[in-house]
Amino acid sequence: MADTSDPLHVQTPLIESTVLSKLGGFPVYLKLENCQPTGSFKIRGIGNLCQKAAQQGCSEIVSSSGGNSGLAAAYAARKLGLHASIVVPETTPPFTRDRLKDEGAEVEVHGKVWNEANELALKMASKPGCVMVHPFEHPDIWAGHSTMIIEAAKQMHQPPGAIIASVGGGGLMNGILEGMTKVGWQHIPVVAVETEGANCLNAAIQAGKIVTLPGITSIAKCLGSTVVSTQLWDQHKQYKFHSVVVSDKDAVMACHRFADDHRMMVEPGCGAALAVIYTDILHKLQAERKLEQVHSALVIVCGGSTVTMELMNSWKAQFGLV
Repeated sequence: MADTSDPLHVQTPLIESTVLSKLGGFPVYLKLENCQPTGSFKIRGIGNLCQKAAQQGCSEIVSSSGGNSGLAAAYAARKLGLHASIVVPETTPPFTRDRLKDEGAEVEVHGKVWNEANELALKMASKPGCVMVHPFEHPDIWAGHSTMIIEAAKQMHQPPGAIIASVGGGGLMNGILEGMTKVGWQHIPVVAVETEGANCLNAAIQAGKIVTLPGITSIAKCLGSTVVSTQLWDQHKQYKFHSVVVSDKDAVMACHRFADDHRMMVEPGCGAALAVIYTDILHKLQAERKLEQVHSALVIVCGGSTVTMELMNSWKAQFGLV
């Protein structure tokens, strides 16, 4: 059992990408959250939440997740000696369910999308000694995710000209904004990227209020929340915030090119952020004067555990990529 005072995440590398820097025309730095023990940034925030729950006498955690959040919760529970029950939607692939079980978690399959799985998880978490671990909507999660920006500030010689990251429910972005405030980076533009069919933040911005998507049609299931975090909605206007939506095809293309360029596999939800550089979106934002000229960019490579070579090849075939 791990000491509840020791972080469950690791400090991840920050590297300058020669290939992406050449494409961007300025230095592009990668914060490699795919190198976390569970394959994604999720262990930072969820590990922090689970540690605090353990310190307060919790004996069991319940989480709802299509993959990465659940894996982080299961990993944290195993390290902390807690029982874990993970509720996943039907879209969660069998190999991901098996990985959750390998971490010692009990897996329940319920609903077609995450929101339906979450409803069951909330009911299961109502018993004494049990704590609900939401995938993205909790201050302890945001505080845990903020550590990646605190690390990046120490790893970089100067602040980046822009920060690029994917958005799902909003937990990662809430942590990024919190971290930016902690290190004095509030002035840095943020490019928040979603895929078509999982764009709950962009839909809210277009509507001027939080809206609920009718469903998730994007291949990027890890971005599959139909509604954005209220915290992100309330906070994003205080920053130089730019919402971008990319196609599934561009996200998958970015995954394949990133694998070729850096020998690392990531999910389409992560590929969405990388697509900002691979498809020249950043230059378009500058040409349209929506974004000032930047001298460098920091891309959060959020990772993803539900990716295999077989899936990568099937996505490539699905979108006719060569």
